[in-house]
Amino acid sequence: MMFLYITYIKYQVEIIMPDGSVKSKNKSLETNLKFKYMPGFGNDFETQALPGALPQGMNSPQKCDYGLYAEQLSGTPFTAPRARNERTWCYRIYPSVKHLNKLEKISLPYWKSAPCITDDVISLGQYRWDPIPATKTGDTFITGMRTITTTGDVNMQTGMASHVYVCNKSMDKDYFYSADSELLVVPQLGRLVFKTELGLIEIAPGEVALIPRGLVFSVLLRDEICRGFVCENYGQKFILPNRGPIGANCLANSRDFKVPHAYFEDKEEEGNLMVKWCGSFHSCRLSRSPFDIVAWHGNYAPWKYDLRNFSPVSAVLFDHPDPSIYTVLTSPSGIEGTANIDFILFRDRWNVAENTFRPPWYHKNVMSEMMGNIVGKYDAKPTGFVPGGISLHNMMLPHGPDKDAFEGASNIDLKPQKLESTLTFMFESRFPQHLTEFAAKEAPLQDNYTDCWAGLVKKFDGTPEGNW
Repeated sequence: MMFLYITYIKYQVEIIMPDGSVKSKNKSLETNLKFKYMPGFGNDFETQALPGALPQGMNSPQKCDYGLYAEQLSGTPFTAPRARNERTWCYRIYPSVKHLNKLEKISLPYWKSAPCITDDVISLGQYRWDPIPATKTGDTFITGMRTITTTGDVNMQTGMASHVYVCNKSMDKDYFYSADSELLVVPQLGRLVFKTELGLIEIAPGEVALIPRGLVFSVLLRDEICRGFVCENYGQKFILPNRGPIGANCLANSRDFKVPHAYFEDKEEEGNLMVKWCGSFHSCRLSRSPFDIVAWHGNYAPWKYDLRNFSPVSAVLFDHPDPSIYTVLTSPSGIEGTANIDFILFRDRWNVAENTFRPPWYHKNVMSEMMGNIVGKYDAKPTGFVPGGISLHNMMLPHGPDKDAFEGASNIDLKPQKLESTLTFMFESRFPQHLTEFAAKEAPLQDNYTDCWAGLVKKFDGTPEGNW
C-alpha cells in the first residue's frame, strides 16, 4: 500500500510556507486528504470507505447497506468480450441522476475537438514550439486547456487531440467529465490532485494519470502554477502493449499502476458540473458534491503511474531499434500493429551499441509524432527543445537529428554512455494531426525550427578512398 497525506490544499496558491501552510489573498481549504492506492493495471478491484458498504456475492441487492444506491458505470458495450469488458459497480449516497440538471451550452474556445481543420492553417510541415508561458491567467485545469493538434473524429470515436494546460486556480466546487474521451495527463510543472468519483490521486512531474471517459473529477493545485500535456483519446482505451519476443517482463509492468481507494464526500453545497459531449461543452448547477461513492468494485477506474518505473529495453550490440520499443501504452485502432495512439517514453538509459549511430535516425514515418519535453535534453535535439516545449512531425514528413546531434554522434568515442536527467515522450498516431489556430497563430512557434538541419553538408566521396 502507498500512503500520502496532505494537510493543506490551496484553491489559489500564493505562498507555500515551510511548515506546509498556505498564505494567500483567499482562504485556504484545510483538509486531511488521504492518498491510498491499490496496484495493478486492468485488475478487478474492490474498495470501501465504510465497513460493510460493499455488497458481497451480488451487485444489486434489494436494499444496500447505509441506504446507498447501486449504480453501474460501463466503459465498454455490455456484450464486449470478457477480456475487454470494463465496468464498475458503485454504491453511492445519491444516484448520478441527482448530480445532473438541465444542461446549458457553454464555451471553452481554446479546447478543440476533431475534426478541426482550418483553411488558413497549414499542418503540413515540421513544427516546434517553445513552452507556453506559465503565467497567472486565473484559469483552472479545464479553462486553461489549449489544444495543439487534433486528428480523427470525436463523433466517430476515433483519433485524439493533444493539449497543453496552464493553470493557477483550483476547481473550487467545479466538476467535469468527458463523454468523448479518456484523458492521459502528463504534468511538466507543478503537482495536481485529482478528486474523482472513485478516489483521490496526486501526481507530480515524472508521473502520469488517466481519467476514464464518463468519470466526474475536479483538479486541485498543489503548486502556484501548473503546466503539462494532455492526450485526449477518443478511440479504444489505452492498454499495455504486447511485449512480443521481449516476453513477460520490462517496459511498463502492471503492478506499478496505482488505482485509488474509495473516497466520498457527503456535502450539500452549490457547485457547477461541466460536461464535454461530441466536442461541445455544457454545464449545470449542482446542489451537492458528486463525490459520494462510498464503495465500488470493478475494472473501470482511474490510475496513476510513475514514469521512473518504466524499464526500457534496447540494443546491446549494434543498431538502433524502432522507437516503438519504448511504448508505455497503446490505443488500438482495430488494425493489429497500427495504433490509434501510442504513448512513448524516452527516459534515462544506457547506450552501448557498437559501431552504431545511437540517436534516432533520419526517417519518414506513416505515424504522426507529437512530442513533449518534461525534463532535460532529447538526444536528437540537444538545443532548442526545452522542458515544456513541443514538436510535431506529421505523417510522411522527413525529420531526424539536428546538425550538432549528427556530428556529435558520428564522431564520439563509442564507449558505454548513460543518458541522464532526460524525460521526453510522444503522442504518436497513425492518423495525421492537424494544427489548431491557437497552435499556428498564438502559441510560441519557433519560426526558424527547420534551420536546425540547414548546416547539414554533403559528405559524399565517390572515390575508392571515400569507402572507409
